[in-house]
Amino acid sequence: MDLQQVKNIIFDLGGVIINLAYQKSVDALRSMSKRQQRIDFTQQAQSELFDLYETGQITSEVFRQGLRDTYGIEGEDSALDEAWNAMLLDIPPERIQLLQALGKKYRLFLLSNTNAIHAERFNRTVREVSGLPGLDSLFEKTYYSHLVGMRKPSAAIFEHILIKNDLKATETLFIDDSLQHIEGARKLGLQTLHLQPPLTINEFFEHAR
Repeated sequence: MDLQQVKNIIFDLGGVIINLAYQKSVDALRSMSKRQQRIDFTQQAQSELFDLYETGQITSEVFRQGLRDTYGIEGEDSALDEAWNAMLLDIPPERIQLLQALGKKYRLFLLSNTNAIHAERFNRTVREVSGLPGLDSLFEKTYYSHLVGMRKPSAAIFEHILIKNDLKATETLFIDDSLQHIEGARKLGLQTLHLQPPLTINEFFEHAR
């Protein structure tokens, strides 16, 4: 990685900006299942139901019903949403402050595999922590998988961002906590940072100066 060449930064959201605990949602949903069935959702892989929802091919209503039908989950919509959102933890204020500072030096973009229910929750968290209207205000452009119809690590989503914003891959740093996404970006020539605990983006940029 050569930060001297970097003019653009594409950030992942979960595990990079917002802290995540996937197992919290898995446990919460399973506790609502009358069959106590295994929930096929991890950081590395997930079932078709979750893929369809994260690429905007089904609505939140269809997703909730899919959880009920597939896993025998019982509960009102609000209870399902709360369980699904359980994985979304906090956004440390210093990360928002870092993004504001980096935005004065780099072109910033956000690329997240996400969905409508999560988007409502994490934008509310941003408002509560910073008073900003939402994540969009911190980036030149945000790309959410359920709105663009593509997910990482597909080459198509990276190519889409590069072309739409006239970015050179060699001048663009992609930061993500999932190795499969990092590998997808590397294949297109992007510079990458595989962010792994305990390293945070604040610590990385502090030492990179």
